[in-house]
Amino acid sequence: MTIGTNHPAHTAEDVRAAVARARSAGRSWAALGARERRAALLRWKRALAARADEFAQVIASETGKPVHDARAEVLLTLVHLDWAARNARRVLGRRRVPSGLLSVHQRATLAYRPLGVIGVIGPWNYPLYTPMGSIGYALAAGNAVVFKPSELTPGVGALLARSLGEALPDHADLLQAVTGPGSTGAALAGAEGPSGVDKVAFTGSPGTARKVAAACAATLTPLLAECGGKDAVLVAADADLDAAADAIVWGAMGNAGQTCAGVERVYAVESVHEALCSRIVSRARALTPGEAYGPLTLSSQLDVVERHVKQALVDGATARLGGPDALRAPVLGPVVLSGVPEDSPAVTEETFGPVVVVNPVRDMDEAVERADASAYSLGAAVFTRDRAAGVALAERLGSGAVSVNSVLGFAAIPSLPFGGAGESGYGRIHGEEGLRAFAAPHSVTVRRFAPAVDLTSFATPREKVARAVELGRRLHARF
Repeated sequence: MTIGTNHPAHTAEDVRAAVARARSAGRSWAALGARERRAALLRWKRALAARADEFAQVIASETGKPVHDARAEVLLTLVHLDWAARNARRVLGRRRVPSGLLSVHQRATLAYRPLGVIGVIGPWNYPLYTPMGSIGYALAAGNAVVFKPSELTPGVGALLARSLGEALPDHADLLQAVTGPGSTGAALAGAEGPSGVDKVAFTGSPGTARKVAAACAATLTPLLAECGGKDAVLVAADADLDAAADAIVWGAMGNAGQTCAGVERVYAVESVHEALCSRIVSRARALTPGEAYGPLTLSSQLDVVERHVKQALVDGATARLGGPDALRAPVLGPVVLSGVPEDSPAVTEETFGPVVVVNPVRDMDEAVERADASAYSLGAAVFTRDRAAGVALAERLGSGAVSVNSVLGFAAIPSLPFGGAGESGYGRIHGEEGLRAFAAPHSVTVRRFAPAVDLTSFATPREKVARAVELGRRLHARF
C-alpha cells in the first residue's frame, strides 16, 4: 500500500526495523563527540540551504501554501538547526557544579547524555520547521531519529531523511523516515507493541496526543507533546493601532490561519476597539486569498471553521468581514468577528482557519483574565506603547511564550524554548530546554579527600556524627 505519490504505508514491523537501523547508526553518532557532531550538522545545514528551493517546492506542493511562505519555513528551519548544532556542547557538556558545605570533599559534575532513538511525529501545517524543532535538537544532543511525517506531507519527511544521508554518508541511517496513515504513527508510539524508541516528540491535536500518551504509557516511554493553541492578543488603549492591526492580520491569516501559535483571539480596550476593528477589516479585505495565503491543507478542517463562524453568529456575534459565504473551499476568505460570547466555540476551541475574533474589554486586567481563561496556553501577544507595562503584562499571562508589540516574535529566536500547558501539551522544544529534552542528566562525584567527619562510614563514632549533624542543623536554623 502507498500514500501520496509513491510513499509506502509502513507497518509496525517496518517501524521497528527503522528504529533498529537508527539505533545502530546512533551508536557511532553518539561516540563522535559534540565537536564532530557540530561539524556534521553544520554540513547538513549548508546542504539544506543549498536545496532550499527544492524543499520549498515540495512543501508548497503538499500543503498548498505559497512558495514564498514555504521558503520562509525553510529559513526558520536553518536558523534553528544552526543554533542547536553550535550550542549543544555548551549546554550538554560536562561541567562542574557546587558541592555544598556538607560535601565539600566531593567534586561534583553534571553532563547530559543522549537518550538513544527519538520518535518524532510531525504535523502537516509546517511539515519541515515544526518537526525539525525536535529532530535537529535531538540529533545535536547525540540521538538518532525516526520521523513519521503527516500522511498529507510524506514527501517532506522522505526528502529530509534522504538529504541527511546524502550530506552525511557515514551516518546515512541516522534519520529514518517512516510514512503512512495514523496507524504508522501509533506504531512508532508503541500502540502495537514496543517500537524501541526512547522518547516520542509529537505535534498534533490534543485528542491524538492523548492516544499517543496512552501508547507511550504502556512502556513508560517519555512523551513531549505540542498540541496547538488559541492564542490571544491584548491591545491597550495607548497601543499603535496600525502596527497592532497589521500584526493581528498576519498572525491570524498567515498560512490560512493554520498556525498553532497564530492569532485567534483579540482583546482590545473598549476605547480603541472600534478603531482597531476598522483597521483589521481594512487590512484583511486587502488580502488576496490564494496569493497571500493558500488553501486549507486538511479539507475536513472546513467543517470546524464553518461550525465556529456560524455558531458565533447564532450566539450574537457580528461579522465585520466575511462570514459563512466567505468559507468556500479550497481557499477561504478572511473572516473577522466581534462581540463573540466567551463560551462560543470560536473563542474556546482551536479554529485553525483564517478567522479572528476581536472582542472589547473594560481594561487590561480583564484582557489578561479572558486570555488566561482558555484551556490552551501556548502563546500570546501584548500591544502597548509603554514597553515596561507590556513586559509586566507578559509576565502575568500564563502562556508559554509572549511577544510584546509583535506576534510570534519568539518563533525565529532559537535560544527561546517553545511550548505550553493544558490543551497545548507539555514539554519544550527549542533553546537550551529543547536540547535537554532529548538528553538524560548524568551526575558524577569524585571524592577529593577524606572529610573531617565521614557521615557515610560505620567506622565514624556515633558521637562525632551526632555533633556534626547538630552543627549542620543549627547552621540551617540560623541562616
